[in-house]
Parts: sequence; C-alpha cells; structure tokens
Amino acid sequence: MAIVCKSAAEIEKMRRSGHIVREVLDHVRALVVPGATTMDLERAAEKKIRDLGAKPAFKGYYDYPCVLCTSVNEEIVHGIPSEKRVMKAGDIVSIDCGVVMDGYYGDAAITVPVNGLSSELRKLLEVTEASLYKGIEQVRIGNAVGDVGAAVQEYVEANGFSVVREFVGHGIGTKLHEEPQVPNFGTRGHGVRLREGMVLAIEPMVNSGQSGTRVLDDKWTAVTADGSCSAHFEHCVAVTKNGPMILTK
Repeated sequence: MAIVCKSAAEIEKMRRSGHIVREVLDHVRALVVPGATTMDLERAAEKKIRDLGAKPAFKGYYDYPCVLCTSVNEEIVHGIPSEKRVMKAGDIVSIDCGVVMDGYYGDAAITVPVNGLSSELRKLLEVTEASLYKGIEQVRIGNAVGDVGAAVQEYVEANGFSVVREFVGHGIGTKLHEEPQVPNFGTRGHGVRLREGMVLAIEPMVNSGQSGTRVLDDKWTAVTADGSCSAHFEHCVAVTKNGPMILTK
C-alpha cells in the first residue's frame, strides 16, 4: 500500500484546489431553495469551476456524468443531479464537489437545509458536521487512521445516530482517491500511522436511522436501507508538524 506524503509546495497546490472547491460550494449553497432542481446546482457549479480555471474531478470518473453529487434526504452519497429532482422546504441536500487544478485534487462536501428543518434533521446536520471536526482533531503525526474513525463514530453514536460503513474517506493528491482509506468508525491506535505530508479526505456520512445502505438501479446513488435521512460533510486535511491543516476551508 503506497501512501504518498506531499511536500509543502504540493500541499500549497492542494490548498488552491481546496479553495476553489469551497468557492464552488459557497456559490451553490445559495441556490438551494424550494422549487430549484439539483440540475440547477450542477449547471451553476460547472460554470463556476470553469470560471475559476479548474477542471471538475468527478465528471467522467468511472463514467460518472456530472461535476457534483447531489444527494437528497435518504440519499447518502453519489446522487446524480437531475431536472426531475425538485427541492422542497424541509429537504436536506448533500452536495459533494471535487476539482483538479495544476494536477492536484480538492474534494469537499456540505449538507444544506432547504428552508426550515425539523429539530431532528437540524440535529443530524449539526452532529455530522461536528463529527467531522472531531475526526480532524485526530489528524496528528503518530496518530492512527483508527483514531480519526473512532472520534467520528463515538461522537455520532453518543448523539443517537449511526455512521455509514460501506463508504469511507480516503487519501487524496494527484489522484482523487489514494491510500489510505479513512473509515468513519474504528479503534483508537489501529490502522495506518499518520505521517507528515499525508493528506486525507475525511467525510462522515451519518444516518438518522440505521447504518445500512443500498445502491439504486442507476449504479451510483447510495440510499439508507431504512429510508431514514443522511447527512455528509467533508474536508481535505494535511498532516503537518503543527497539527491538522484544513485545505478546503
């Protein structure tokens, strides 16, 4: 298992890619309103990526058709933008975006409410986002990948939700997906040791119900097996001697 550690110059390039991803997500977030479609988000994101001089990372990756993944309510990840998917008040929409710039990838995700939410869904979003930062806190030289996953899992489960196990975070750099895999569950002290220069895409996917998943007939969209709602937040984080450096802020 070859894990690539990046130089300071490479991490700086990845930070530029990360900033573009964040600009795209901030741009698209404002368009999440009742009556808009997930394809409206897709078109806006594609234009923004091109305007910023980057290339979309997802479009064409294993023949994926779009620049965004837009996953609504019970959809966990890899939802395909569609003219038919109209957002309505009370929905939650997970938006995952990746770009490549100067040969280096950035990847991040947010889950956005469509107008007002039930208190349970508001809690789901808050807990999922907070669990991401619990994981990021563990991105320190000498810690293990298991420390990251355990921190996410412990926080999520303490709040009454469940972490998805079939889909995980990953290393990232000159490829969208590199080693190591970064599960959102684990045992402290277990797994690959973190070294300076490693960059991890940490991305908790959290279900309001049980952790089980299934993939729809489109071969992409993963949904909760029990129909419960799911949230997804993601950052790219570099391991540095000064602790975790978030590249997608």
